[in-house]
Amino acid sequence: MRSVTYSMSMSLDGYIVGPDGTFDWSAPDKDVFRFWIDEIRGVDVHLMGRRLYETMLYWETAEQEQSLDAAELEWAGLWNPLPKVVFSTTLSEVQGNARLASGGLAEEIARLRAEPGDGEIAIGGATLAAETAGLDLIDEYRTIVYPVLVGGGIPFFARAERRVDLELVETRTFNSKFVYLRYRVAR
Repeated sequence: MRSVTYSMSMSLDGYIVGPDGTFDWSAPDKDVFRFWIDEIRGVDVHLMGRRLYETMLYWETAEQEQSLDAAELEWAGLWNPLPKVVFSTTLSEVQGNARLASGGLAEEIARLRAEPGDGEIAIGGATLAAETAGLDLIDEYRTIVYPVLVGGGIPFFARAERRVDLELVETRTFNSKFVYLRYRVAR
């Protein structure tokens, strides 16, 4: 059965964006960017909310920019053909290899898990991840922790009042500055 993974960068104090809505502190260095490129290779479909979808729209036309380096071109080449499902109550259409979710989150994940394939179902965006976690549908949490305290904003982890036991699967340090943490939900 396909795993559901939640992967995003976060500040040391646990936020994906700061109180002002920016995430300029999370620009990856070349090793971290290479890591994200390698990780996306294991994804069969990416589920996201409207805000992340709109942020990632940049990549739909990024290949046309002459200023992209080889790694950015590689990312765009992997990201653009990747199937994406967008959960939104305000969008009426989406671009590229994306479609609007036709059902609820649990139904969409159940349908995707039933499809053939062994690649991951990736969740992007803290709001969608919080809903997915509330339904107990996340199998793994993955994050790269950035050495910055932003003091508030949108948290990586949902503030639900329930306990979730995790098993450490992997850690990695990048340039003695960034730390990757991968945890599997203990079931």
